[in-house]
Amino acid sequence: MTIMRKVFFAAVLCAAPLATAAPARAIEIQEVTSPGGLTAWLVEDDSIPFAAVDFAFRGGASLDPPGKRGAINLMTHTLEEGAAEMDATEFAAAVEELGAGISFDVGDDALTVSTRFLTQNRDATAELLSDALSAPRFDEDAVARVKGQVMAIIRSEDTDPQTIARKAAAEAAFGAHPYGSSINGTAESVAPLGPQDMVEALNRVVARDRVVIGAAGDISPEELGQLIDEVLGGIPETGTAPLPSEAEFLAEGGEQVIDWNSPQTVVGFVQPAPEMDDPDYFAAYVANHILGGGGFSSRLMEEIREERGLTYGVYTSLVNGAYAPTWQGGMSSSNASVEEAVDLVRQEWARMADGVSDRELADAKTYLTGEYPLRWDGNAKISSILTGMQLMGLPIDYPDRRNDLVEAVTSDDVARVAQQWLDPEELFFVLVGRPEGVDEASRPTD
Repeated sequence: MTIMRKVFFAAVLCAAPLATAAPARAIEIQEVTSPGGLTAWLVEDDSIPFAAVDFAFRGGASLDPPGKRGAINLMTHTLEEGAAEMDATEFAAAVEELGAGISFDVGDDALTVSTRFLTQNRDATAELLSDALSAPRFDEDAVARVKGQVMAIIRSEDTDPQTIARKAAAEAAFGAHPYGSSINGTAESVAPLGPQDMVEALNRVVARDRVVIGAAGDISPEELGQLIDEVLGGIPETGTAPLPSEAEFLAEGGEQVIDWNSPQTVVGFVQPAPEMDDPDYFAAYVANHILGGGGFSSRLMEEIREERGLTYGVYTSLVNGAYAPTWQGGMSSSNASVEEAVDLVRQEWARMADGVSDRELADAKTYLTGEYPLRWDGNAKISSILTGMQLMGLPIDYPDRRNDLVEAVTSDDVARVAQQWLDPEELFFVLVGRPEGVDEASRPTD
C-alpha cells in the first residue's frame, strides 16, 4: 500500500487533465442515471473487455473531525485492509483473483475510490467494492499498521525542506481552514486514533448525496446503473459533516524564512488565482504557461536558470482547489544567490503585465491544445477525468469546447489578467534554508 503525500503545493484532484485542450477526436460523454437515482458520466467503448469506474466523494480530507486532523486520510488507506468476512489478506487475494484493481485515495477536495475490472468479473468486483464501503472491518491491528505508515510519513515531512515550505505556505495562506494543514495530520492528532474514529471519519465523507461518478470502457448505461446501485446501495444517504466553507486567502506579500542547515534554500511562493468559471481563467492559464508552467520554454526558467544559472528548475502552476484556487510556484537556489532568484521572480511577475510576444502566445497555444489527447488514451484516465470535471463543476461538453477557449486568448487578454492578478507585492514567499541577504525583518524570532 502506498499513502500519497497530499499537501498544499500538490495539484488538486485532476487539475492537470482539466487544464489542457480538447482531445483530437470527439469524446461522447453520456449522462447515466441509475435505478436508485444516482447520476454518472460514461464514455462507452467495447473494443476490449475492460472498464474503469471512479467514485469521488466531495469534501475529502477537509471533513476531518475537529481536533482529529488526519483521521480521514488514515481511514481512507485502511479501507483496503479487509471488509465484511474478509481480513486484509483475504480481501487482497479476492481482488487479485478477479484480475481487478481497487484503490482508495484522498486529497483536500475529495475521497476517490477507483476500480478497474474485466467485463466478465464486473459483478464480483462490484460486490467487493460494496463490502469495502459499507462493511469495512477497521480491525485494530490493521488500523495500527496503517497508522504506523502515516506516522513515518509525518516524521519524514518534518525533515524535508520542500514539505516544510509547502506546509508553511499553506498555513500562512489559509490558517485554520483545512487547506492550511496537511491531510496527514500531525503526530499528536494521529496517535490517539483508533477503529471507532475510522467509523466516524467514514460517515463524515462517504455518502450518496456527495458522490460524483465517472466510467469508461466496456460497460453499457444500464450495466453502469446497476453497478452504481450495487456499490453504493449500503452507504448512508447523507454525510454527518457539512461540506467545507470557502477558504479565505490570508497571506500578505513578503517573505517568511525558516532556518534550515543546508547550502541550498528551498523556496515556495503563492498568491490567489481566478476561479475556473472566471471569464479570464483561460487567459490566466495561458499566462501561467508562458510565465512558469511551460518547462524550459517559460520565462522564469529562461531568466533564472538559463541566463543566470541560479537554479536547476523553477515552476509555476494554477491549482484549482474546490474551496480556493491558488497560483503557486517553487524553486531552490544556493543560500548566496537565492535572494537574487526571488527578486527575479518578482520582476518576471511584474513584466507579464507588459504583455507577451506573438511567438510566446502561439507556442503556448500549440502546446496546450496539442498535449490533451494524451490524457484520453485509456479507460482509467478517462474515468478519472470525468470525475474531476464534475468535481470542478465543468459542463459535460467541456472537452468539445476546450480548444476554442484556449485559442480565443489574445495577448491583450494575457496582459489584462496579469495586471489584475500578478502583483509582485502580494506574492508570498517561504524560504527554508539560510539565505544570505534576506531582510532580517522577515526572519522569525525565537
